[in-house]
Amino acid sequence: MTFKDLFSTQSSDYARFRPAYPDALFAWLASVAPERACAVDVATGNGQAAAQLAPHFARVVALDASAAQIAEAPARANVQYGVAPAEATGLASGSADLLTAAQAFHWFDQPRFFAEAGRLLRPDGVLAVWCYGLTRIEPAVDAIIQHLYAEVLGSYWEPERRLVEEGYRGVAFPFQPLAGPPFEMSADWDLSDLLGYLRTWSALKAFVRARGSDPLAGPALDLERAWGGSGRRPVRWPLSVHVTRRRVT
Repeated sequence: MTFKDLFSTQSSDYARFRPAYPDALFAWLASVAPERACAVDVATGNGQAAAQLAPHFARVVALDASAAQIAEAPARANVQYGVAPAEATGLASGSADLLTAAQAFHWFDQPRFFAEAGRLLRPDGVLAVWCYGLTRIEPAVDAIIQHLYAEVLGSYWEPERRLVEEGYRGVAFPFQPLAGPPFEMSADWDLSDLLGYLRTWSALKAFVRARGSDPLAGPALDLERAWGGSGRRPVRWPLSVHVTRRRVT
């Protein structure tokens, strides 16, 4: 599988509008890692997950195949950024206590990535990947977003998106499964935040390239009516988290 660079041209918007993951997720991952010496975050994008890992590990290595995405990542004293694909990190074997991939695993060459995970993780090291689907706000707003997603943009989503819709449930992950608590992302957004987030969708960009028109123009008006003013709304995304431990016998 070749690298599909779908986000470099919108890297600044991605950094601004993509929601943050819950801090509780990273605290739990640190608690199940064998040590807290080194965490590696692949397909890190703008370093969102890496920044949240930083308080829990002495060193975080954050890698992405897109130099433009890495350029948007904020500097942190214990985070080392680099340009490399998830399937070939170039890092030393057995050097990672934790390997993470946030909202990115569906783009990977799975056999190559799992082989790299087995090489990179130390004994009892932990692999964690997660994804999230559509926002949950309120029924009238959710219905408009669902229509945009499935009916307007449906044919413009890459086939890998199906794995996200399934929450990675059909994937045969390596190593020993670890059960954890449920996690959920949340934000407090106004309508402009929501529209900015929707414009980061790769299928929306593909629609514009193919047809030269804005697929959000009509739905934005519908969302404005459903939103009912300039107030803020709570926004939720349930997370689908898969965690396994590399046991060595």
